[in-house]
Amino acid sequence: MGEFDLIGKYFTRDVRRAALGIGDDCALLAPSAGMQVAVSSDMLVEGRHFLSTVAADRLGHKALAVNLSDLAACGAQPLGFTLALALPRADEAFLEGFARGLFALAEAQGIELVGGDTTQGPLNICITAMGEVPPGQALLRSGARAGDDLYVSGTVGDARLALEVFRGQLALDAAAFESVRAAMEQPQPRVALGLALRGIATSAIDVSDGLLGDLGHVLRRSGVGAVVDVDAVPRSAVLAAQSLAWQRECTLAGGDDYELIFTAAPASADAVQAAARRAGVAATRIGRIEAGAALRLVDSSGRQVPHTFGSFDHFRS
Repeated sequence: MGEFDLIGKYFTRDVRRAALGIGDDCALLAPSAGMQVAVSSDMLVEGRHFLSTVAADRLGHKALAVNLSDLAACGAQPLGFTLALALPRADEAFLEGFARGLFALAEAQGIELVGGDTTQGPLNICITAMGEVPPGQALLRSGARAGDDLYVSGTVGDARLALEVFRGQLALDAAAFESVRAAMEQPQPRVALGLALRGIATSAIDVSDGLLGDLGHVLRRSGVGAVVDVDAVPRSAVLAAQSLAWQRECTLAGGDDYELIFTAAPASADAVQAAARRAGVAATRIGRIEAGAALRLVDSSGRQVPHTFGSFDHFRS
């Protein structure tokens, strides 16, 4: 199978929202009048971002999900995406599964593949997703203010727990392992929540490299500090059954969760919960923003917890 046969068979579909899709040197998008365009790119490299054992349909899902998660953190409505795909060979079984998972999520989110590139090489997936947001309504990392409440959506830590099982550091029964493995391999981008938080949240970021590490980006961009109640961070029943040390490591430093961390004024607490209900996902208050630059961790009794947790870094991990 040649390059253009591959594209034609697995990745060419009619577009409904874009002005021009696959088949020319450029795609043409048509954002709504007066909207700003939000753009995000993420790369997934085999052995670095995913294991060779992952099912092809789950990989297709995750490749798009991590980009949609960035749009969600910005409060942007998805419009379209491009796919740059390097493959060791034109494996039709892999391509069928990958395309199935990719387009299932794309259709669920109302987003279209509008272009990209394919080549032979080590398995590498790079997606660029584009969305739209009204001027002045994008959720940014720089908007947190002292006194704001700090929230996280859903639960965090399961992806790291699954990774530790793969590494042989922990053992789970089959049902529990499948639950956390699904969280690792099929994260759910919180697009609906990001849209619902426009005009309510003062800042936002998605959890890709670890809750504390990603929160640190917000704190630095906003010029503030924070206190986090480590015992309030929401976790699944599977993770809650592990030792406290593993619970804290997975929830605070795990990464690959693709939930949203966001801040909002205390007066917006009811609006936050209403937005979360509309989006169909929980939003849990886990702390507050403080003046200064310190990140403090406390337990449920208010006792200080030593901050020894790291986060993922592509060139240090």
